[in-house]
Amino acid sequence: MPIINLSDLCAGLEAEQRLIGLDLGSKIIGVALSDVRLKVASPFGTITRGKLAGIAAQIAKLAEREDAGGLVIGLPLASDGHMGPAAQAARDWAWAVSDAVGLPAALWDETLSSAEVHDMLIGEADLGRKRRAAVIDRMAAARILQSAIDSLG
Repeated sequence: MPIINLSDLCAGLEAEQRLIGLDLGSKIIGVALSDVRLKVASPFGTITRGKLAGIAAQIAKLAEREDAGGLVIGLPLASDGHMGPAAQAARDWAWAVSDAVGLPAALWDETLSSAEVHDMLIGEADLGRKRRAAVIDRMAAARILQSAIDSLG
């Protein structure tokens, strides 16, 4: 499946289909879901990083159960906005997982999403280290997906 821009991804969705947001970490992938009106992103869960086939199977099962029609995958651009090695790896992974799951994907700049969520969990939610670790990945995925949704106007 192709990597396309977000507007085209949303235009290709059927009525009331959701989007799945993914925040790629080195060990954990954060997962978020949009509502059917594409207005609100919510943290959903996590997937342990492993072989692509296993990850794709979990995402495909979620997509079928939640009637999702596309993926929004975080793109870790460098601070100056260019694609460094991490962004290139995320782009390659997005191509592979999109193809394996059979859903189109859009890449979305995730710059500072995990750091923003981390700061929020310390400051506003006053969560301890162990509790933060349990929620940060899925909340970062929701932050990425919400940012993408908000850009649609």
